[in-house]
Amino acid sequence: MSKAASKGRDIITGIDTSGAYPVEYRFAHAKKGNRHLTVVFANLAAPDDYGWSTGVLDDLRSNILWIRDRFEGGLTYYLCKEMDFGVERSVIDLITRVMRSLDLTPNDVTLWGSSKGGSAALYFGLRYGFRNIVACVPQFLIGTFVREVYPNVGRSVLGEGLAEQDVRVLDAVIPDLLRAGANQEANIYLVSSPQDEQYPTQVEPFLGMLQRYPNFNFVFSESPFITEHTKVTVRNVPPLLAIGYLLVDGIAPRIGTIRNGYEEPDRDTSAIDAFLASTAKVKATDAFPPPVVTVPAAGGMVPLAGSRFTGYAPGAVRVSLWEKGKFLGSPSVAPDGTWAWEPAKPWAGGEHRVKIFAVDPAGFHSPTREVPFTAADGAAAATSAVPAGAVSGAPAPVRGPVPAAQGVLPPVVSSPGPRQQVAGTTVAFHGVAAGAVQVRFQQNGALLGMSGVRPDGSWGWDPGWPWPEGPHLVEVVAVTAHGMESPPAPAAFTVMNASAPAGYFAPRN
Repeated sequence: MSKAASKGRDIITGIDTSGAYPVEYRFAHAKKGNRHLTVVFANLAAPDDYGWSTGVLDDLRSNILWIRDRFEGGLTYYLCKEMDFGVERSVIDLITRVMRSLDLTPNDVTLWGSSKGGSAALYFGLRYGFRNIVACVPQFLIGTFVREVYPNVGRSVLGEGLAEQDVRVLDAVIPDLLRAGANQEANIYLVSSPQDEQYPTQVEPFLGMLQRYPNFNFVFSESPFITEHTKVTVRNVPPLLAIGYLLVDGIAPRIGTIRNGYEEPDRDTSAIDAFLASTAKVKATDAFPPPVVTVPAAGGMVPLAGSRFTGYAPGAVRVSLWEKGKFLGSPSVAPDGTWAWEPAKPWAGGEHRVKIFAVDPAGFHSPTREVPFTAADGAAAATSAVPAGAVSGAPAPVRGPVPAAQGVLPPVVSSPGPRQQVAGTTVAFHGVAAGAVQVRFQQNGALLGMSGVRPDGSWGWDPGWPWPEGPHLVEVVAVTAHGMESPPAPAAFTVMNASAPAGYFAPRN
């Protein structure tokens, strides 16, 4: 029976009944033709008694054989059930059958495990001559450990009486192999930590024997994130996987004895935070706001084909449009701040949310504007008929007293900016007036001038006279082809350090 793994890797489950004890296993074929086998043994708390089976090994290219440590309902360290070592023989027979079926040799095999699984990897690797052994926080004195720490496991392994002579037998299985120098050609990778409460009795006394192996490698982990035995493996998953990726590619690294785990979780990050903020690609400032979208209106309707986006983005050289992480387009921004874009293919019918940001000449980004709309067959993009204030990013309109203006959007004034302080006497006006043919400029009820509206909705007006120092409020009104006027859009600005020359005739505030 097989099932799909988290990344599409098929997992085949089976039971080998050829030995004294049935052995349950899971198997995954190698990726990309890899010629290696990784055998994974389970720790005491492994889900369903399969170690490293939560998807963490999904990217390992080798064949993977997970062996379940569950024999007649109990855990066995893959060695014995009530001191019956038929379990060990059944397990090694399974590994051998799989290895030979793949036409591999012990030189093409990595044994892998943590805690109880690490002990099994060491024992089987040393005794049966497998080339690579990866063991994290193993127990070397297995009998003492199960009797004193996990007596339920001890009764399964040693028998109900937890007999002292049986404890001594299990305590010796790994140390005796080390004393004999078994499998000197093995590449051994051991991970442990002084924060592991088992380290002083279960690991440290045996380091001297391990150091006699030509390629013994020891990762001594002193991370502040390690607080007890089970945290050692969790902290060291990345370096363990790095070793595994190399081994299954036929590369046996020699790293010797190293220390790791120098994290500083409480370190002050204000300096790097300040640097990142000062150089951030997205400029979240009033000087570079997100682009304004004049068409389509927020929440409006657009046709499936031929829909056109327009808007303005002062200070930008282009805008970038995206939907659901997919790039749509990046139209240029004209010198007066206007831009326009039309999709190359029809929209799918239904609701859409397009995200748009502006890009300045240096490559910095503005914050993002999201434009929701609905695409429908035969729909027309709303312009002058949409409710006032529906332009994406436009300020809420100031409605005037003229009833006929209720259906006309006020123009958007991009320059001068809201309450802008102008250093000089020259002030020019720019913006967008969707659906209008003309914009008019007035102050205190007096007409100052007017400007035509381009086909893309943009407009610009230079009054041609200098403005005196101080605050000013100009009202900008859009006019449709039918003569309907919009509510006025305020353009408030202040001229700094300027004098009104003789002959200035604009009405004062």
